[in-house]
Amino acid sequence: MTLIRTSILSAISTIIKVVTGFITVKIVSVIIGPSGLALVAQVQNFVRMTSLVATGGIGTGIVKYTAEFRENEQEKKKIWSNALKLALILTFLVAITVAIFSKYLSLKLLGSTEFYFVFILFSISVIFFVLNVIFLAILNGQGEIKKLTIINIISSIIALIVSVSLVITLRIKGALIAGIISQSIVFFVTLLFILKANWFKLSMFINGLDKKIIKNLLKFSAMTVTTTVTSTGSLIFLRNYIGNNLGWDSAGYWQGVWRISETYLMLITTTLSIYYLPKLSSIKDKTELKKEIIYGYKLIMPIVIFLAILIYLSRDILIRIIFTEEFMPMSELFFFQLMGDVIKIASWLISFLLLSKAIIMPLIIVQIVFSFTFIIFGVIFINIFSLKGITIAFFTNYVLYLLTIFFISIKFYSKVLSK
Repeated sequence: MTLIRTSILSAISTIIKVVTGFITVKIVSVIIGPSGLALVAQVQNFVRMTSLVATGGIGTGIVKYTAEFRENEQEKKKIWSNALKLALILTFLVAITVAIFSKYLSLKLLGSTEFYFVFILFSISVIFFVLNVIFLAILNGQGEIKKLTIINIISSIIALIVSVSLVITLRIKGALIAGIISQSIVFFVTLLFILKANWFKLSMFINGLDKKIIKNLLKFSAMTVTTTVTSTGSLIFLRNYIGNNLGWDSAGYWQGVWRISETYLMLITTTLSIYYLPKLSSIKDKTELKKEIIYGYKLIMPIVIFLAILIYLSRDILIRIIFTEEFMPMSELFFFQLMGDVIKIASWLISFLLLSKAIIMPLIIVQIVFSFTFIIFGVIFINIFSLKGITIAFFTNYVLYLLTIFFISIKFYSKVLSK
């Protein structure tokens, strides 16, 4: 699969995901309003974070080793069977924990024990999330990009159909349930593709426990689990803080702005993952590496700045198109949010340099620290500036993150970054 073809397929999948996502948001916004959107985001973030813990974050490891031993059936058998064993153990522990604390989680995350059934449902269906992650990672490692794209497209369409149907019939409860069962349905779609693959055999998932394989798989989980749990955890905490102190409508306004940022930046981050990271990883010459970093800034930053300005100028129109008039108070949140987005991408370009050269531990530490500082800044600035304070906190946090990651890059790559 060539880079161009891979990029085209990824672009198609991303566009469909964006379109179906906005249709879902529009319907959710119309029927259950800002507060409902905030609660749905709470559940989505919880599901994402907990599902990752249940897999042990080994998806990247599965992709890496499956690709490395693509022609070695015996090695793949060891990898897949041990990955499955590890994931099943973690999934069982997560499912039991979530079920036991379902009412507590409902109260703390959603402000009421009324929605505890959502967490019970998740504890039952999390196994499908986990198996889906494993199978998708195997498809990726096998180079089945076309199948991955088709599955992602089907996943977006299923999520749209399920969400719209349940929101219309059950309103807020339906919206919360939709985020759980849509991914469970997608598992069976993925399973069909796996079963039809000529390389698939059930025996490939049955093998003895190999501690070395598990250790190698877990090497890839530290960065993924840390970044996802800390960043997603900070969003859950701050959304909950806003909901409890300013009202859940206010939390919904922030979620609306965050959703727009998340969507347009997806176009940039996809490019970084597909092209920029592999490119930096492959470069050995220091002069060439420096040129590529500068080229990345010259190419990507003007695009991000242009998109941020365009979104800011058309923010009121976007609110009416994507959401409803009820969401107009979120208009005042765009300025610092979009400035923060620009600084965020500027910092990520440096982070990708460190990541490409396997300088992992500093990135993990920085991620943990700045997830906590985001919470601290968020609480402080919300109390000073009300809801606008959360976007000021976001901007401030990423300015400090950029400075920190820049100095770390100088420390580890002073010779590379100097003439």
